[in-house]
Amino acid sequence: MKILLIRLRLIGDVVFTTPLLRALDRAFPNAHLAYLVEREAAAVVARNPHIDELIVVTRSRGWRRIADDVRLARRLRAARFDIVLDLHGGPRSSWLARATGAPQRVGYDVEGRSWLYTRTVYRPPGLHPRHSVANQWDLLDAIDGWPEVEPDPSRDPVEMPVDPFVARRISQRLRDAGVEPHHALILVHVSAGNPFRRWPEPAFVRLIAALAVADPLRRILLSSGPSDRVAAMRIASAARAELGSDRADRLVEFGEFDLAELRALVERSSLFVGGDTGPLHIAATSRTPIVAIFGPTLAARSAPWRDPRLPSESVAVEGLACRPCDQRVCLPGDFRCLTTLSAEKVITAAERALRRSA
Repeated sequence: MKILLIRLRLIGDVVFTTPLLRALDRAFPNAHLAYLVEREAAAVVARNPHIDELIVVTRSRGWRRIADDVRLARRLRAARFDIVLDLHGGPRSSWLARATGAPQRVGYDVEGRSWLYTRTVYRPPGLHPRHSVANQWDLLDAIDGWPEVEPDPSRDPVEMPVDPFVARRISQRLRDAGVEPHHALILVHVSAGNPFRRWPEPAFVRLIAALAVADPLRRILLSSGPSDRVAAMRIASAARAELGSDRADRLVEFGEFDLAELRALVERSSLFVGGDTGPLHIAATSRTPIVAIFGPTLAARSAPWRDPRLPSESVAVEGLACRPCDQRVCLPGDFRCLTTLSAEKVITAAERALRRSA
């Protein structure tokens, strides 16, 4: 039996599909399991032990995209898959699912695209407090022969194995940056491609300074997306100024790193702090303590999906009538779900997570 999973676009969404890979491998141990992903998120599943074939596609545009998708459709049809799961539900992924010609094509009951599948699964509209992994798990229930198994993060957590070669490279880079094995490394992701998930810069400065001052053996390392490097530099500069010259070395100058290197850095860290973005969910694939900062999104939907015994803190402003939202327009206009979230609340959660891990 040959099974294809399709999940396009965002890094965090790809991470959330990995529990399904483990479950499929367990339920159908002799099946050939293929995964179709866009290049930007391919590193998440590149070393996944349950995948037999990884199909990486580019996100081209215009006529080039049409030509690329036609070639890809021919390749998928020639592979003769028995089951296709469209975990995305967008126009491109649903068309590719149809193009495979697989006898079982499972996707969400989306208006205008349901006819592209042989079986559809109802997905209620709106922002319901149900985890994204559980929503995707519903697609498994539509497969012939699927056992009646509920999703469980302690049994099927998110996965992204560390590349040993990358881990060695990161260890050397950390030593070159002055981070020794006895240092407690804290990784803080200070950016988000979506302004609805971006915590204010002064709050990050306060967080970084407080964590660094609390223990001389701590070293803070910042990460950011490509579009937010300037903001990360501003935050680092302001944090060093607050720390003073005698403590400025506790904020590490490290340089850029890719997703595989980020995963290795998380593995080496004593704590990860960040908003509801791809790096947070990559961090969830480790056993490292996590503090997740939520703005308009709900922890019930996007909290780290892993063993609940691992230290994980979700911090948010509760009681706002406008939360959650669809992240298109901030109705109050002030992004209060983030701007009113105090640094002290995140600092307290971080120290609590560190104590739990100790």
